[in-house]
Amino acid sequence: MKTLIVNALVVNENSIQQSDVLIADGHISRIGKDLQHLNADRVIDAQGLHLIPGIIDDQVHFREPGLTHKANIYTESKAAVAGGVTSFMEMPNTVPNALTQTLLADKYQIGKETSLANYSFFMGASNDNYDEVMRTDPREVCGIKIFMGSSTGNMLVDAPEILEKVFANAPCLIATHCEDEPTVKQRMEYFREKYGENVPYNIHALVRNEEACLASSTFAVSLAHKHNTRLHILHISTGEEVYLFEVGERKDGNIVLANNQPKLITAEACVHHLWFDAEDYHTLGNKIKCNPSIKAPHHKQAILQALLENRIDVIATDHAPHTIEEKAQPYWQSPSGLPLVQHSLNVMLELSKQGKIPLETAIEKMTHSVADCFQIEKRGYIREGYHADLVLIDLHGSTNVEKSNIYAKCGWSPFEGVEFGSRVTHTFVSGHLVYQNGQFDETVKGQRLRFNR
Repeated sequence: MKTLIVNALVVNENSIQQSDVLIADGHISRIGKDLQHLNADRVIDAQGLHLIPGIIDDQVHFREPGLTHKANIYTESKAAVAGGVTSFMEMPNTVPNALTQTLLADKYQIGKETSLANYSFFMGASNDNYDEVMRTDPREVCGIKIFMGSSTGNMLVDAPEILEKVFANAPCLIATHCEDEPTVKQRMEYFREKYGENVPYNIHALVRNEEACLASSTFAVSLAHKHNTRLHILHISTGEEVYLFEVGERKDGNIVLANNQPKLITAEACVHHLWFDAEDYHTLGNKIKCNPSIKAPHHKQAILQALLENRIDVIATDHAPHTIEEKAQPYWQSPSGLPLVQHSLNVMLELSKQGKIPLETAIEKMTHSVADCFQIEKRGYIREGYHADLVLIDLHGSTNVEKSNIYAKCGWSPFEGVEFGSRVTHTFVSGHLVYQNGQFDETVKGQRLRFNR
């Protein structure tokens, strides 16, 4: 089916211009003004709407296989496309952990059969699967995930000799969760002794504190410098960490430094570290308990500034759902993680409306920069010949977050009760109109991401 979008305000490559876009055979066929004369099976008049590239989320936890009482690839990809996320990269701490090429292939098969969005899955590293990690195909897999701090799933990699070998020889990008394990353990013991089981909610920011994050991120950066590794540090949560990263810019499909050399060490910010701060523990408690923790207000300002300076390269979610019953447990038992993928675009559009980040920059960090960071093949831009991953948004509409309109399987959101001043109206995944004004067409599934490596 050919689809013609007319009169859209196209947000692409740091500009906003009114244009028409023709979609044919799953790709962007034509971009230009006055394309109304072209033949199309469907015409969408996007007058007053903005057209953006589909959001690419480089860090989600969709819980399948093994944890499907919390979420699965179908339900979470449905939430994703409703929020304008057309592609995702999912983490290996499922059950069983994706620590072999066979288990990784099993996840790709589930994605092929059930995902409404385009998909890729990280290969997991452990202290004893080095040979399996080295078999990862860089054209077919987004990257290798290393937990350099323990989190949900207990995939901690703390053997120095293994870290050295993987950083020295990784066949593709390494993505790291950075929290210093000895620091976290020491803090946990201190606060257990101080409070016992009667722990105040905001203690999480003190247990998983700035020191733990900075120590681990510094170590990861040192390994990357030593071995010339392509390193991507996930969910930066402190102002101290941002100075580990050099200023970069997008150029010719890559992120480069001022000397035009590739930026080998990149970083990600997550929407919850830009929206919430430690004051919100008083009202949301364990609902915003996550690793690394949401910290004092000045950190979110520093992270936002680092995005504006191009020290931090991409914006993602770390979407990590748990049931509301699990989150309602006392602090020590309540798991870390929160569902975010349906409203990440709304969050960034709201911050843009508040004057904190230009619209073009917010879209760049969620689309172009992710595509360049991971060298994704023909996605992340509105360009002729690229896959038609496109989203129409109404910046004069509204999105009221209520239990009744949450598509994540867990059925709750930390944004419940919030009214965002924007609305996703249409989401195209590889040319297929999968979401339109609250209605889904699930007849076509998403595609596997490929990488130009």
